[in-house]
Amino acid sequence: MVRNAQNPPHPSEKALLRRELLAARRALAPAALRDAARALARSARALPELAGAQTVAAYVSVGSEPGTRDLLDALHAAGKRVLLPVLLPDNDLDWAAYEGPDSLAETTHPGKIALLEPTGPRLGPDAVVGADAVLLPGLAVDGRGMRLGRGGGSYDRVLARLERAGAHPALVVLLYDDEVVARVPEEPHDHPVQAVATPSGVVRFTSSA
Repeated sequence: MVRNAQNPPHPSEKALLRRELLAARRALAPAALRDAARALARSARALPELAGAQTVAAYVSVGSEPGTRDLLDALHAAGKRVLLPVLLPDNDLDWAAYEGPDSLAETTHPGKIALLEPTGPRLGPDAVVGADAVLLPGLAVDGRGMRLGRGGGSYDRVLARLERAGAHPALVVLLYDDEVVARVPEEPHDHPVQAVATPSGVVRFTSSA
């Protein structure tokens, strides 16, 4: 159930939860990050939504995010068309195809951490509309499928673009096991996801009205 527009969460609710979750991620040891990335790839590849997809919009993990590089390579090796984001100056996302590790280059954006982005031809922000599945970064998800993002707004734009286009790809968030929580604060523009993949497996959510 989307929260009533007249009663949005206090901004500090999301900010506090984000700080706690980011601190927990920073405390993870490098070996734990590597092990989690391999297990996450196995979990996500078992999803029918990915197995049956021809085009998957994904992302390259950075820092202590749940690692996606193993998953990207597995999807590419399976013949999937994998789209990766390119951050635009206004925080919107352009897209380009992933063609293997050599197709990525480190890009520095003013005021932000360096990102690995695809070097191929830019396909435009609307390219995501053609994806069969969209993998979303996040910090937590609750039992209703409500996702807590990092607050940059890039994926809010992606989800709004999908809605405007009438596109309904499978939405899957990639998280660590303990980031599936009882409840996250949400706002009227937030969209529920259909599933979460973690190193230990997959959880699906039923749509709420």
